[in-house]
Amino acid sequence: MSERIIETDACVIEGMDWLAARCPKMKAAYAQTGPLPLRRKPDGFDQLLNAIVGQQVSIASANAIWGRLVDAGITTPEACAAASEDELRGLGLSRQKALYTHELANAGLDFDGLRRMTSAEVIKTLTAVKGIGPWTAEIYVMFSLGRADVFAPGDLALQDAARILYDLPERPTEKAFRTMAQDWAPWRSVAARLLWAYYRVNKEREGIL
Repeated sequence: MSERIIETDACVIEGMDWLAARCPKMKAAYAQTGPLPLRRKPDGFDQLLNAIVGQQVSIASANAIWGRLVDAGITTPEACAAASEDELRGLGLSRQKALYTHELANAGLDFDGLRRMTSAEVIKTLTAVKGIGPWTAEIYVMFSLGRADVFAPGDLALQDAARILYDLPERPTEKAFRTMAQDWAPWRSVAARLLWAYYRVNKEREGIL
C-alpha cells in the first residue's frame, strides 16, 4: 500500500494548493473558507462503533449514548459481543443498532491489516459488515486512516456544496459526483474538506447553521 497519508496541516495545505492551482472555483472557495481542518482521528474498533451509534440521531444524542457505552465499558469487540441486546438497548441503542453492534464485534476485523490495504480494499472489507455503509467506510478511510485520495460522493453536504460552487441546477447524483471528483485526484480528501467548509460558510450566510 503506497497511498499518500495526510498526517499534518502541511499535507492539507499542499493538497489545497494543488487543487487551487488547477481549479479557479476551488481557489475562490478557499478564499472564503480560510485554512482547512486536519480532522485526523484514531483508527480502530471504537471509531466504527461510534459511527454506528451516530447514525440517524442528533450529535447530542449520539454523544450521550456513547458516553453511556464508555461508562459501561462496552467499547471493545469482546465487551460488545458479550453484551445482551437488552443491555445495549438500555444504554440507548435501538434494536437495529444493537444488532449492528454485535455484527461489528463478531466481524473479526484486522485493524492492523486494514492499514496495509488500499483504500478500495478497506472500503470493500468494511461494507461487508452489516451496519457499515459506503459513507461510514469512506469517512473512516479518510479521517481514521488519513488517506489523501478518498471521497464520499453520497454525502449530501458535499453534494450541496458542489451545487452552489459550480452553479449546478441541482445536487449531483452520487454516480455523477463520483465521476466529477476524479478531477480532484490525488487530493480528493482535501477537496472534501474544502467542500464541507464551503458548505458551512454558505449555510451560515443563509442563516441555516
